[in-house]
Amino acid sequence: MKIESITITDIAKALNFSSSTVSRALRDSYQISEATKRIVKDYAKKNNYHPNLVAQSLKSNKSKSIGLLLCSVPNNFFAEVISGIESIAYNSGYHIIITQSHESQEREARNLDHLSWRSVDGLLVSLSSETMDMSKLQKIHSGGVPIVFFDRVSDCIKTHQVVADNIEGAYRLTKHLIESGCRNIAHITSSPGLSITSERREGYVKALTEYNIPVNENYIKYCPHGGMIMEEIEVVIQELLNMKQPPDALFTASDRITIGSFAFLHKKNIRIPEQIAIGGFCNFSSPELFNPSLTTIRQPAFEMGKTAAELLIALIESKRQETNFEKKILPTELFVRKSSVK
Repeated sequence: MKIESITITDIAKALNFSSSTVSRALRDSYQISEATKRIVKDYAKKNNYHPNLVAQSLKSNKSKSIGLLLCSVPNNFFAEVISGIESIAYNSGYHIIITQSHESQEREARNLDHLSWRSVDGLLVSLSSETMDMSKLQKIHSGGVPIVFFDRVSDCIKTHQVVADNIEGAYRLTKHLIESGCRNIAHITSSPGLSITSERREGYVKALTEYNIPVNENYIKYCPHGGMIMEEIEVVIQELLNMKQPPDALFTASDRITIGSFAFLHKKNIRIPEQIAIGGFCNFSSPELFNPSLTTIRQPAFEMGKTAAELLIALIESKRQETNFEKKILPTELFVRKSSVK
């Protein structure tokens, strides 16, 4: 059953005020006395008044909504990012419309169409692992819709970017594995086209080079869907185990790859860390509950979402066109636990 909402006109008639007085009172205008505001707001609350958002958006040319493009909500990292975004958006009066690409460029494009039809005021974007064609995003951006990239970013559009310090995080973890006595360190990572992939690979190579350990390209394995498909992880680890010189450590590059790799090593009855040490990027809430406890690089996911939302809302509400953009690089943290200590 549909419940009919009361309008400003209904409130005005009930209280014997003009519609303009009611409207100003609900907007907390300085032109209306505190006593009148209280009467109007109490009546509106008691009678379940809700503002007509469609009418407001037509009047202001703003929908007060932000589109969020990301790969997957059931992901510890992105769940924290969303919380950070909402902490800012809610207090600023914006509604978040969340879409998931599931690492598909086609699905990402359809989600983008949907958000465009909804006339969102801006977009927060973390690209799918398949995304190569940026033309749709470029067209929307050139049409006046502000965009801020986070985590998985692109330089194809000149705008703000918010990322973790992937190079430093990967460097510190690889260095830790080397100092734990590992020399044959494999790196299991996401699609080679992603910004996070190239940055984390760079940190890995930097540490190996610093310790005069040759970079063995056969030890670098890619999961095209970022570990979303468990079979991808199992195939690459099995390839590593079948090598003449199998690795003595794994550096894994995302939540899903880290947890999936850990599970597969257990499935194969490989002793961690005695046979293979493991550590990786992971925002899983309780890594100490793993057996053995899991060494992780933790990203500031909540802060990333919060910062990205602040930057986007500033672009949306700016009265002039922004030309100075920045790349905010947020620090990561290394937590050493038993899974990586030989």
